[in-house]
Amino acid sequence: MKLHHPDRAEAERLIARSVAEARRLERLFSLYLPDSALVTLNRTGVLVEPAPELVDILTLSQRYAVLTEGRFDPTVQPLWTLYADHFARPDADPDGPKRAAIREALARVGYHRLTASRDRIVMPQGTAITLNGIAQGYVTDRIVDLLRSQGVRQSLVDMGEARAIGTRPDGHPWDVAIEDPDVAGRTAEMLAVIDRAVSTSGAYGFRFDPQGRFNHLFDPQSGGCAHSYRSVATVAADATAADALSTAFSIMPETDIRAVMPRAGIDRVHLIDANGVAVDLIA
Repeated sequence: MKLHHPDRAEAERLIARSVAEARRLERLFSLYLPDSALVTLNRTGVLVEPAPELVDILTLSQRYAVLTEGRFDPTVQPLWTLYADHFARPDADPDGPKRAAIREALARVGYHRLTASRDRIVMPQGTAITLNGIAQGYVTDRIVDLLRSQGVRQSLVDMGEARAIGTRPDGHPWDVAIEDPDVAGRTAEMLAVIDRAVSTSGAYGFRFDPQGRFNHLFDPQSGGCAHSYRSVATVAADATAADALSTAFSIMPETDIRAVMPRAGIDRVHLIDANGVAVDLIA
């Protein structure tokens, strides 16, 4: 986080508050903390009187699922479990899970299986949620809201996704780097932003197999993995939308991405296709 404030003590207090808020939200959304609200929901299938932030992020998830005709879907966790278990075996078939196993996992996937209200969250046993495609953006937006409420007018917040508040102190845009999907640590593109969020998704983020044929970006309709693009970067007014849509766009053709962009509040999409060619889509 780059926080510009005339009072150093106040800046340190705001950073401490931001870190505390991020940790509070992590205890709701994490798949890795055994006592998180999300882990409890996946285990039991129901949460009574859930935290409002969990209801909010699930409601937003369902909105983006509808906008993308199901390409963004928070219930793809059964596919993650299937692929992770498959490739954890020493004798794993390099061609991936059997089609029958994928069909079985897909039977438990579907955002329509989830009901979220202020009173309770309910889903069938066997369905499981991951918020990894939206939570970092959502947390970034909550930190931005906190800082703005305390008078911050210039900052760059990165809680896994980046969002700029205003301009840099010199009046210029903030520069957000897009990582080269083929060379770790190298920048492929620099995006200049003012009061905008940037999110990037790519198969390079996590691969199940050494050959990279299977990755964490799942198609909720086929059960397969994304291969059309090496990298997808989205620019939007808020990080939640940028995060969710960079995930969904990873498995969508350009024509469908263009159609969704204005309805989802996406200003720009920077694609690096499977051949390494960069394409910019502007809403």
